[in-house]
Amino acid sequence: MNALKNRVQLIGNVGNDPEIKILDGGKKLANFTLATNERYKNDKGEKVEETQWHRLTAWGKTAELIESYVTKGKEIAIEGKLTHRSYEDKNGEKRYVTDVVVNEVLMLGK
Repeated sequence: MNALKNRVQLIGNVGNDPEIKILDGGKKLANFTLATNERYKNDKGEKVEETQWHRLTAWGKTAELIESYVTKGKEIAIEGKLTHRSYEDKNGEKRYVTDVVVNEVLMLGK
């Protein structure tokens, strides 16, 4: 059961071209967003579509793959884990962020 802890799988469309950073030592970091859509009927029988946005981060070889093949609008599947962090914004307010750290990526669609 250990393999199932903190595991996230998402399929969606890339919201922006990945931002690639090269860190000291040459290691790459990719940051981008992913939109997932859910469709259902509400209590009144009306069709509703909801979009959730997810912040994604990838490191090393996975970031290199994303840099080469992932662009805004592409449909992809990812597997990774959730991470949480906090920071102070420019107004001194504490902000909390949840990211998905991507371990694997699969290109879907055309």
